[in-house]
Amino acid sequence: MPQRPYSQMTIGILGGSSNVATADYYRMINEIANARLGGWDIAETLIAGMNFGNIEALLRADDWAGLQAYMEGHVERLIAGGADVILGVSNTLHRPLEAIMAGRTTPFIHIVDPTGAAIQERGLARIILLGTRPAMEQSYLRDRYEQRFGLTILVPDADERADVDRIIFDELVKFDVREASRRRYLEIVDRLVRDEGAQGVILGCTEIPLLLRPEDRPDLPMFDTAQLHCHAAVAFALASE
Repeated sequence: MPQRPYSQMTIGILGGSSNVATADYYRMINEIANARLGGWDIAETLIAGMNFGNIEALLRADDWAGLQAYMEGHVERLIAGGADVILGVSNTLHRPLEAIMAGRTTPFIHIVDPTGAAIQERGLARIILLGTRPAMEQSYLRDRYEQRFGLTILVPDADERADVDRIIFDELVKFDVREASRRRYLEIVDRLVRDEGAQGVILGCTEIPLLLRPEDRPDLPMFDTAQLHCHAAVAFALASE
């Protein structure tokens, strides 16, 4: 039996983007930790929850400087509270989060890295990235996948990107899961497999696993960025266990 209280690293969760994703992160981190530790043990966590209304407004205004300033205060609260490692629950917000963490000594697990490693382990090369418009249209996620893991990242066309983004913001972040939206996502994925030779799909918004499930396309690997991120966080936090 471990000495009580059992000492482990504290996982700092930058949440609120969205509350749906934040709740899933907390659930998954503790399920993974309990599976490893057994009994009644779970992870040590801190959550700094941002107001998603602020996030949405700043994204729509393309105000990345304002977004970084807003997020920075919440990151500082996590570090001041004793977080040993920082996670951001949003793929989209890794553009400012990476810049925020670059000047700090607290470790930060980038959401791309466990996903890129998982894709690499499967021996795949041409991968669809689904996410918000910034995640799909800007290069900050794509560049990391390509430069660190040698992947070719495929994204939907302009009309498809608009639908993917709309479904995230108007439905999934409100836990509104619609069969018609699932069909639309699968239609987009199927086109990219057929026309561009896609070998798998990155669920590059942490709410997308609500909609797309491995059983929807059993022969197409789906990489759940949130789940892979949580596994990496627990592995880091329990590295000395």
